[in-house]
Amino acid sequence: MSLRILLVRHGLSSFNLEHRIQGRDDLSSLTDEGVRQALATGEALRDLPITAAYSSPLRRAKDTASALLAAQGGGLTAQLDDDLLEVDLAPWSGLLGTEVRERFPQEHRLWRQHPEQLILQRSDGGSYAPIQELMEQAGRFVNKLLKSHDPASSQPQTVLVVGHNAILRCLLLTLLGLPASGFRRLRVENASLSVLNLTTGDAGGMAVQIESLNGTSHLHSAVCASTLPAKAHGPRLLLVRHGETDWNRQGRFQGQIDIPLNENGRAQAAAAGAFLKAVHVDRAYTSSMARPRQTAEGILQHHPGVPLTSVPHLVEIGHGEWEGRLEEEISATWPELLADWKRAPETVQMPAGETIHDVWDRSLKGWHTIAASLHPDETALVVAHDAVNKTILCALLGLSPADIWAVKQGNGGVTVIDYPHGPDEPPVVVCLNQTAHLGGVLDRTAAGAL
Repeated sequence: MSLRILLVRHGLSSFNLEHRIQGRDDLSSLTDEGVRQALATGEALRDLPITAAYSSPLRRAKDTASALLAAQGGGLTAQLDDDLLEVDLAPWSGLLGTEVRERFPQEHRLWRQHPEQLILQRSDGGSYAPIQELMEQAGRFVNKLLKSHDPASSQPQTVLVVGHNAILRCLLLTLLGLPASGFRRLRVENASLSVLNLTTGDAGGMAVQIESLNGTSHLHSAVCASTLPAKAHGPRLLLVRHGETDWNRQGRFQGQIDIPLNENGRAQAAAAGAFLKAVHVDRAYTSSMARPRQTAEGILQHHPGVPLTSVPHLVEIGHGEWEGRLEEEISATWPELLADWKRAPETVQMPAGETIHDVWDRSLKGWHTIAASLHPDETALVVAHDAVNKTILCALLGLSPADIWAVKQGNGGVTVIDYPHGPDEPPVVVCLNQTAHLGGVLDRTAAGAL
């Protein structure tokens, strides 16, 4: 069956507000805004049955979990677990960020650029690596979680985990099998919601899918610019998957057959446009196919005068002889190849079509060209396809072509990528596959076919 994991960071705390280092000291508490955020998150999850809940014992997380679960209405109490404690930054705890930068310039620079390499001194004279220790801690928690909530259970389960910025990043890296060097590729806002789906295959192996990352739209009573996390210095790209087509709805393989949006797809494009209405957009790019262009045009209704450029590198994967067919039709002729596509997509050559490596190479070439063309203060809209978006996001997260099933892209879903250090340095996946503007915090768009 499946295990859904909901990762929530604590609400805004007093130290967050003052820009102080919190670490695992319990000196900080929820602000009134933090309580409101926790309640809003619980309300957003009200219709979702939660099997179990876990929280860091630090009060800013514990109080978030309590308020959230009360608003959610399921009657649960969070179990406290020390393996959800925040990163240990004891020498810096309570200091302002500016004070750390002034008093520990080399360590602060390392923390901002390569935190996995940071070494701090303990009060007893010893030294330790905070992020490396936190990755070990995350591994322990994941092992306990999977032991108590087996994804192979006959009943689907949903588990809530309330923690802190750094530990949640390390949990995400651990679940995805990524190293600590990916720590700065992710952002986790106060009271944000990330959703992961864990399943087991016929052979017993576990697969992890990112349904969404760092969603904050549920914290706002109306769709507005503030539903997106604040832009850092450097270029920002808004990556959107096209709206629904009839073939998405039917589960038919589209590939490079130029199927237009259906009525629901046009509504999704309009909803994405409303969601991004107050976001300043300087340029826009689209695959040269009809469905992403129609989606981009729907979004750009709110941004008159923004140029829209077609990028052939962003066209959908060529499924060759599979295009226009339903999965059962493909299975009748190519059963082993279809099974390989689901199990190990990086090994498959589509009959008279492309490989995922082909799509990886050309989509990233198009993406990097766009990113390199932007000025630091610019934001660009990019509208493309399921496979194209998945290859781009796998590369940005540090995953491989074998991992395309680890990333979900819903029709009309919005992903935000920042390049705070310029297009030649690793980007930050600010949020991924946001579909709240389409109704609810879970992605309920058509599964379609890929």
